[in-house]
Amino acid sequence: MPTLLLTERDVRQLLPVRDCIDVMAAALRTVAEGAAILPLRTVLRLGATRNAFLSMPAVLGAGPQASIGAKVIAVFPGNDATSFDSHIGVVLLFDGAHGRLLAIADASSITAIRTSAVSGLATRHLAREDASTLAILGAGVLAMPHIEAVCAVRPIHRVHIWSRSGTSSGGRAAQLAERARATLGVDVTLSESVEAAVTNADVVCTITASRTPVLEGRWLASGTHVNAVGASIRDARELDSDAIVKSRLYADRRESVMAESGDFLIPLAEGVITTEHLIAELGEVVNGTHPGRSTNDEITVFKSLGLAVEDVAALRHIYEGAVATGQGTSIDLGGTRH
Repeated sequence: MPTLLLTERDVRQLLPVRDCIDVMAAALRTVAEGAAILPLRTVLRLGATRNAFLSMPAVLGAGPQASIGAKVIAVFPGNDATSFDSHIGVVLLFDGAHGRLLAIADASSITAIRTSAVSGLATRHLAREDASTLAILGAGVLAMPHIEAVCAVRPIHRVHIWSRSGTSSGGRAAQLAERARATLGVDVTLSESVEAAVTNADVVCTITASRTPVLEGRWLASGTHVNAVGASIRDARELDSDAIVKSRLYADRRESVMAESGDFLIPLAEGVITTEHLIAELGEVVNGTHPGRSTNDEITVFKSLGLAVEDVAALRHIYEGAVATGQGTSIDLGGTRH
């Protein structure tokens, strides 16, 4: 049987952010229940640059019904200032019955959608029920799907956007604001500073390419929930140590945070927190083995690093939708005897 080739357009049509939230809930629940194989990603640094080549394999489930797959991507952070995405590559999906390659899909769109959906899932379980104000720090490719994801799970009426690119008319932040207003009908304000954006915000999403803190704990009001997304290596962080110290910290996966997250490892090295500061994995909250938010006053932080199971689960959902609707392009790559 042929393999389906799925473009960015196919991905976006078949995986709306709102639908992806439930797909991510199921995937992280599977991880928490121990029914997934999920090694740490392999990262090849490309010389003395911030650029890297990554492979992220995973298996969800077992036996013939298992979803086997991997994401293979080049990560070039400097692309943020160009016409190229910072994450470029493919996600592969194989079946568990014969190891047949079922699908090849665009990784940039899957990464943006599933990352935002996981933040939406964290917001569903960790933010206050009455959260109505959202602060978005960063105006790149993750910004609009993050607004969509948070609006899908909380009654958001106001959005504050801060971006290093500024607030000029026609700039990225201004374009994002217009799109959010038109698409979601929310009141959007462009903020001149991070402090102005997050003051009195109920939910904050940090989706920058910064290697040093952009969000300080002293700016966070009690009851705030933070999705910390942008930094994914040991020596980079978006939150200062005070923000971590004063929060209840959750993660997509303990092993990944302990090995890769500067937001966690830097304050740990400073001695201001211990490993016990990491409360639980999001999947443990989803499946009810650990409670999420316990009071309206506590500050919660979800540290997102991105897991291969999220990519594999997303592509499985996309593939099944493509088969049902006849989308995608069939290609014959071999693998069968004639």
